[in-house]
Amino acid sequence: MTRPLSSVERSIKRRNDWLKEEERKAIQSRGETGRMEFWLRLTRSQISKEVKANRGDVVAGFTMVCRLFQLVMERRAAGDPRLFDHLMQYADTVLKQHGPRS
Repeated sequence: MTRPLSSVERSIKRRNDWLKEEERKAIQSRGETGRMEFWLRLTRSQISKEVKANRGDVVAGFTMVCRLFQLVMERRAAGDPRLFDHLMQYADTVLKQHGPRS
């Protein structure tokens, strides 16, 4: 027998369910491009909230992530897919450990 979820756990579950449903809708309407656009909109909104809360370092962090991804795409286009593969493996590992639960 399992215990009932606490209000915090219910809130997390509702948020995760909402994220999954919105991502599903985005994929259904626009495919992988829709999924990307959904996550970009969500990220932009969260960055704005972080800046308003005086945590502006999030802008520098996002900028670095964008620069990293740009570098990885350039290397792959030049014929070296290793960095792209490593980045994708790392991202997959982190999301499986810390991302929304199924």
